[in-house]
Amino acid sequence: MVQTVADVTSPPLGITMGCPVGIGPEIILRFLSQVGAQTASWPVVIGDAGVLRRCAEALKLGLRVVDWQPGMVCQPQALNVFSLSDLGGGLCWGNPTAETGRAMGRYIEEAVRLVRQGQLAGLVTCPISKAALRAGGYRFPGHTEMLADLCQAGDFAMMMAGAKLKVTLVSIHQPLAEVPGAITQEAVLRMIGITGRALRDDFGVLEPRLAVAGLNPHAGEGGMFGDEEQRVIAPAVAAGRRGGWLVEGPFPPDTVFHKAAAGRFDAVVCMYHDQGLIPFKLLHFSDGVNVTLGLPIVRTSVDHGTAYDIAGKGLADPSSLAAAVRMAGTIVANRQKLSAARCTL
Repeated sequence: MVQTVADVTSPPLGITMGCPVGIGPEIILRFLSQVGAQTASWPVVIGDAGVLRRCAEALKLGLRVVDWQPGMVCQPQALNVFSLSDLGGGLCWGNPTAETGRAMGRYIEEAVRLVRQGQLAGLVTCPISKAALRAGGYRFPGHTEMLADLCQAGDFAMMMAGAKLKVTLVSIHQPLAEVPGAITQEAVLRMIGITGRALRDDFGVLEPRLAVAGLNPHAGEGGMFGDEEQRVIAPAVAAGRRGGWLVEGPFPPDTVFHKAAAGRFDAVVCMYHDQGLIPFKLLHFSDGVNVTLGLPIVRTSVDHGTAYDIAGKGLADPSSLAAAVRMAGTIVANRQKLSAARCTL
């Protein structure tokens, strides 16, 4: 649920529309249509009111699109939109342009500003096109890096979170050939710490249990298939234990995710992007959530892309967006509890 009756005057969550010609508008509309009977107040959509109206008409959804401005209370059973662009009716589903890239970048910038000002409680993001973002004049390789820059956060990370499995990544958007050079003892130890703090502070896990994956097959097999485990990863795990974390590893990558999904660990620290995301999406393709750790704001996201191949065809599944909204609400509540507890000390 987005909000309860008791806190309808609290700032709402914000949802950025993502790419205007991707599936972002559709999943927002489908999500809000489904949760209407379950929530007393709806989130605010930061995007393009015209695009959302046309999408609602095409999907035959009767949601009213109403204007929202900072400080206003959201209208129930309506699509509250802080509209920042007017892209017109000439857009073609699945065909991003520099103009749509500039628009999606502006949605993100304004949403971050509103959260930092306290006008929004947290941020949920719909998918963007990295190529269109760059075509629109933005230099960032993705959402995570852009948000970190806007928040001036130097110690940040991407977590993929679901009910069965949570993973974080030592290296994110790097070519596979560059990954071994990015796996340093400092980087692994940093990820152990940021993962543990997020589980404790944002997810309410009092004593997080962390697993660390190896880089090589069989975690190097004692140096036969690579020495990064012995030379870099194992010393970082030992340092993490000395720092007070319940952390084990390095584990062979082909077994560690089964252990975590079975409940032995609360999260797995992975060495590179696909090592963590392949098992995660196998388990949580429809309901996974992308969480940016280390930001001063709460940010969750769907765990899928713009799906240009199905955009405008009425086939998009809002399950990941629904999970992202629920998780954002949980993290906001946990941070508020933590802040209140610290104030009483």
